[in-house]
Amino acid sequence: MRFKRPSIPYIAWMVVFTLVPIVLILFYAFTDRSGSLSLEPMTKAFGYSDIFMRSLWIAFVSTVICLVLAYPIAYIISRQKRSTQNLLTMLIMIPMWMNFILRIYAWVTLLSDGGPIDTALSTFGIHLTLNNNRGAVILGMVYEYLPFMVLPLYTVMSKIDYRLIEAAEDLGANKVSVLRKVVLPLSVPGIISGVTMVFVPAASTFLVSTYLGGIDDTMIGDVIEQIFQGDRNTGSALALILMVAILIFLVILNLFGDEEAIS
Repeated sequence: MRFKRPSIPYIAWMVVFTLVPIVLILFYAFTDRSGSLSLEPMTKAFGYSDIFMRSLWIAFVSTVICLVLAYPIAYIISRQKRSTQNLLTMLIMIPMWMNFILRIYAWVTLLSDGGPIDTALSTFGIHLTLNNNRGAVILGMVYEYLPFMVLPLYTVMSKIDYRLIEAAEDLGANKVSVLRKVVLPLSVPGIISGVTMVFVPAASTFLVSTYLGGIDDTMIGDVIEQIFQGDRNTGSALALILMVAILIFLVILNLFGDEEAIS
C-alpha cells in the first residue's frame, strides 16, 4: 500500500503516539513483572470493579447534566447575530485557556469551609458541606467539560436552516413542537459529538475526585495513576479494561446515531 507524502507525518504520529502505547498496554496487561505471559494483572484489575462502575456512573451523570445545561445555551447562542455568537463562544472558551489544575484549585477554594460560598450561605443560616463529596466531584466535572458539550451543539445548531423553523411555525407548531420535531432531530449529530467529547474524558479523568471528592469518591483514573507508579502491569490492565468499556459505549452511541440517520 502506497501512502501519499502529505499523509506520512500523520501516519507517523498515529504510530508513535497511538499504536505504540496501545501495544505496550496490551503487553503489560497480559504479562507479569518478569515479562512472562500471565493473567494475574487482569485478575487484579477486575478487583476494582466497584470503582469502575462508580467512575462510569459519575461520568454518565456529569454528561447528562452537561447536555441539559448546554442544549439551551447552544440554541440561544445559535440564534444570535454573528458578532454576538463569536463573543459568547469566546466567553465559553476563556476558562479553557487556564490550566486544568488551577481551575480545580479555584473550586476547592470556593467550596471549602469558610470559603466564599460557605460564608454567603452562612449569612442565611444555611450550613452545608460543599467539598469532599460526590456532588462536588460532579460539579467540578460539569464545570470542566461543559464547553466540550456546548461547542459541538452550537456548531450543528448554527447550521440549521431557520426557514425550517419558520415553516413549522407557519404550519401551527408551537415552540415545544418545533424544538421536538425540528431542532432536536437536526441537532442529534451535535448531541452525539458532545456526549462523546464529555463522557470519554470524564470516565478516565483524575485529580478532580482527588481534590473535590471524599474517600468513597475515588475514580478509576486516580487508581490507575497511583497503581501504575508501582505496578505497571496491573495499571495497564486497568487502563485496558477502561479503554474497552469506553469503546463499547462509543459503539452503542454510534448505533443510535445511525438509527437516527436512517429514520
